[in-house]
Amino acid sequence: MLRFTDEQVIEMVRQLPAEQKRAALLALAEDAEAQREARLKYAEARLRRLAVERGLNWDVMSEKDREALIDDLVHEGRRCAG
Repeated sequence: MLRFTDEQVIEMVRQLPAEQKRAALLALAEDAEAQREARLKYAEARLRRLAVERGLNWDVMSEKDREALIDDLVHEGRRCAG
């Protein structure tokens, strides 16, 4: 298996013809979007579970209530650390 440094990969992409460079960048952007979507789904599932643990239903909570829950969760961690 070939191994390249980040700098080598970037330099290789820079040397590609415009259309191939565009295709490479689009592929990377698609991968990044897929990873972002996966992280968002995980975070939402985790928030739903945490809401249930507190007797709340994430699906019927207002945006304001969701923000308050998240704020409580963030500060709860800080209280435990202090």
